[in-house]
Amino acid sequence: MQTVTTLTTSDPAQRGASVAMGNFDGVHRGHQAVIDAARRPGLPLGVITFEPHPRQVFAPDAPPFRLMNAEARRNRLERLGVNVLYELPFSRALADLTPEEFAQQVLADGLGVRHVVIGADFCFGRGRKGTTDMLRDFGARMGFEVSVVPLVGSDTGVFSSTAIRQALTEGRVADAAEMLGHRHRIDGPVVHGEKRGRELGYPTANMTVEGLHLPRLGVYAVTAQVMDGPHKGTYDAVASLGVRPMFGENTPNFEVHLFDFSGDLYGTHLSVALVDYLRPEAKFNGLQALIDQMDEDSRQARAILAKLGR
Repeated sequence: MQTVTTLTTSDPAQRGASVAMGNFDGVHRGHQAVIDAARRPGLPLGVITFEPHPRQVFAPDAPPFRLMNAEARRNRLERLGVNVLYELPFSRALADLTPEEFAQQVLADGLGVRHVVIGADFCFGRGRKGTTDMLRDFGARMGFEVSVVPLVGSDTGVFSSTAIRQALTEGRVADAAEMLGHRHRIDGPVVHGEKRGRELGYPTANMTVEGLHLPRLGVYAVTAQVMDGPHKGTYDAVASLGVRPMFGENTPNFEVHLFDFSGDLYGTHLSVALVDYLRPEAKFNGLQALIDQMDEDSRQARAILAKLGR
């Protein structure tokens, strides 16, 4: 998958695509319906999205809300068969374009799209004044087709990033996965931590969750995909998301212990899928009590993951 991080492209292979357009935070089932509608025989399948997320520009002091960082979103879109990702740099200057200027300068002239697919609730341009009907009119004049996909949902409501955040906040990872159409993942490089897990017999790969909406703090059964390096592959694992109350820390951290693994993962990238929530974070009466609980967490996680049939 090619990633384009500009408002314009002159590469013929990156022009003339049929594109789905939106923020695609989580790439949930509603987003996937928009992407599927953009699949056209003979045309590259593209996605237009924005980085950073517009909300980060207009409300920089708001609590972290993203379900995915840019890396996780790219990985998910590649799994869906997207050929070209137009990851447009979002700024106040871009937001200040009128709907017509955005359609002409970015979609028609800049990226040379042939077909644009949007969800029924999509808005664009200065003040979010651009509507689906306006985009259809612009496309007819500027040389690209426009399709609008109805909102997708189930008996419990429309699939939305907001509903998925709520499910994750409550530890309902199965409900989140049902709305997402895939398990919620945390992606990123392995960073150096305090290395306490190694001393306890449970070495962990540490990952940052900065800028992300936090699922319920606690311990999870997970699968960990090593994306690169000599240990590339998928492993069963147990993970802890929390502030490590045993050690008096308060910065959220994500620590993943890969079962039956030996090797150096520093600098490699992981994609960790939350399979099941095991228990809340807790403070224990001494290190042995913590180790005993980690043994039990690992036993439970192994049992749950064994049922996946991988």
